[in-house]
Amino acid sequence: MHSAIQQIHQSRRDFLATMANGIGGLAVASLLRDDGVLAQEATRDPANPLAPRRPHFAPKAKACICIYLEGAPSQIDLFDPKPRLNALHGQPLPESLWRNVRFAFTQPATARILGCPRVFHKHGQCGMDLSDLLPNLATCADDICWIRSMHTEAFNHHPGQLFMNTGLPTFGRPTMGAWLNYGLGSESRSLPGYVVLTAGRGTSGGASNWSSGFLPSHYAGVLFRNQGEPVLNLNNPAGLSGEMQRRTIETIGNLNRLRHQEIGDPEINSRIAAYELAFRMQAAAPELIDLSGETRQTLDMYGIDRPEPSGGGRGGGAGVFRQFATNCLLARRLVERGVRFVNLYHASWDHHSNLTPELTFNCQMADQPVAALLKDLKRRGLLDSTLVLWLSEFGRTPLGENRGGNPNATGRDHHPFAFTIWMAGGGVNAGHIHGASDELGWGIARDPVHINDFHATLLHLFGLDHLRLTYRYQGRDFRLTDVAGRVVRGLMA
Repeated sequence: MHSAIQQIHQSRRDFLATMANGIGGLAVASLLRDDGVLAQEATRDPANPLAPRRPHFAPKAKACICIYLEGAPSQIDLFDPKPRLNALHGQPLPESLWRNVRFAFTQPATARILGCPRVFHKHGQCGMDLSDLLPNLATCADDICWIRSMHTEAFNHHPGQLFMNTGLPTFGRPTMGAWLNYGLGSESRSLPGYVVLTAGRGTSGGASNWSSGFLPSHYAGVLFRNQGEPVLNLNNPAGLSGEMQRRTIETIGNLNRLRHQEIGDPEINSRIAAYELAFRMQAAAPELIDLSGETRQTLDMYGIDRPEPSGGGRGGGAGVFRQFATNCLLARRLVERGVRFVNLYHASWDHHSNLTPELTFNCQMADQPVAALLKDLKRRGLLDSTLVLWLSEFGRTPLGENRGGNPNATGRDHHPFAFTIWMAGGGVNAGHIHGASDELGWGIARDPVHINDFHATLLHLFGLDHLRLTYRYQGRDFRLTDVAGRVVRGLMA
């Protein structure tokens, strides 16, 4: 039966129930408006759910590029030198530190402190200590806000990735990119508001790291490829013209709208938007990954065609240098085209063993393209409005891993108690070193920053109050920072 006929034949009870919901909704909306906290969802256009929306206050950042290095780079060997470890190399850690602490693999009673073979120098006016493995990033030191006092409760990879990306170590929550697109929409009409690019062997968390959770699915990340078809099955089959495709999309959209009128499922709007976006992407996405218009100077700056050394171990794989460098360049191109949130994933930095050769390989892969991305954004006038993040789920222990009692430890275990991340552009306090870990790199000595604090600060940079950006689900107003989080003013310019 047609939906209009159904409404005519609607029972009095159904009519009153429907009207009661509508009147109640109007009353609630009025009260929320009076309090200045009208829900974000009330201002959305069902026909264009990713249309740009106003933030709560003037933003400093408009787009985000999140470089996520799955597995956890060793902060002790890259960003946070601890000379004391070399002096104590081979000695046991004081029992007062490891008693009642859970480790992923280390046997703490017999583990020994592992010194660091890297050479550190201070860089920039900020005097940031950086390892000899990061010579290119060192030239950008004064553009970066370094956070040496991060901590988390998760000590295994998948929960840790969920925590860093969603604010809780559990399934079913929206990720940072989904929340930003929900709160602000996207300035791109022809590309998704949230794009994901990967290199390496893949993260243990998989698609849960870019999920929309309980938010409508049009806020989820869309996985792109950096060669061939950008999105699988995006191209038309042979014999299907563009005009035929357009008319097909219009017909499917009309049928879906009729269905939405009948049952009111918001996911139908997501489906309509996905079909229409896919049609526009058929022209926009191939142009995005066509790098023929980039200068040779730009391609060389990112290191697209660098020779790739052997011996990458768990972080390697054929062509990973080119993949990661291309992803960094594509991130800049996506931001230029109005995409709100771009994830760059590389796996893996999980160096339980072979720390020196495998960390060296990964840094050779990432150092040049990441520094090039920062410099490229800066020279194009995009860095001020683009927040660039270097993240992972936790850090690495100052202990050598002795899994199975192995005395010849060549790697480090998972360490959630103190680690380093960094932010650049987008209104951050550039050239600032925030917080400190203790002399062993075990715990935090000054100015701790929890993941929920980091998320509250990120949203603030985008003009969003983390207490007001909520979504009602199962009778509760959820937010990215859950029931915690504070804005860390020292991280912002």
